[in-house]
Amino acid sequence: MDHVAVLALFDRNMREGAQPDGPGARVERVGRVVRQVAAEHGWNGVVWSDLDEASADRAIAEQIAYYTRLGREFEWKLYGHDLPVDLGERLRAAGFAPGPEETLMIAEVADLTLDVQPPEGIRFLPVTDQAGVDLVADVHEKAFGTDSTRLRHQLRARLRDEPDTVVAVVALAGDEPVSAARMELVPGTRFAGLWGGGTVEAWRGRGIYRALVAHRARAAVERGYRYLQVDAMATSRPILERLGFEPLSITQPHVYQP
Repeated sequence: MDHVAVLALFDRNMREGAQPDGPGARVERVGRVVRQVAAEHGWNGVVWSDLDEASADRAIAEQIAYYTRLGREFEWKLYGHDLPVDLGERLRAAGFAPGPEETLMIAEVADLTLDVQPPEGIRFLPVTDQAGVDLVADVHEKAFGTDSTRLRHQLRARLRDEPDTVVAVVALAGDEPVSAARMELVPGTRFAGLWGGGTVEAWRGRGIYRALVAHRARAAVERGYRYLQVDAMATSRPILERLGFEPLSITQPHVYQP
């Protein structure tokens, strides 16, 4: 894989050319900033910027003022290759709270190991309705210890209004949901994004996450996508590397609360 070329394509398709990530959201392009504005349970934030030392502080202040007028918390999704090189420091100085770093990993689907099956006793259930959405959200709350209200609303809305843009699946041990994941598809691009991949603690280390990645990768192949993208935590990165993913950059959320 040509890392420079693929990263440039990712920036162009998925960030500068970003599309709304669900019903009720809109993408706005203001100067050298691309941002998403969504309703109460949607994601609000900056997905791309092309700034320099002279323009960065003003652009940051403009985004703070804009979202503050809306009364919404928002995220500046910062990447390690974004400019200026001290953009993260400038965001933190302006009042943004940084989250944990993750690794942007991308794989060409044709190069992936896809013959990975669920471990014995585990079956995968496609998510198509509210009952399935509730299973996904419940698993994520147990796996990550975070509130899944936003996930419930977003996934339900996409399955209802834009079902061709998302693939969600729950892993069951008997009737017990033990892991869940989703894939978000971006029409008109070559990229599909893998999200979630949460496994409850007692079921980790058994190969469920790896099988979920392969399951979604096969779905991407069927739909004609060339690349898969993941924001990988440190625990996921080794598994993804063994499957064929390569690290291209670092991403770190910076969140501002009005």
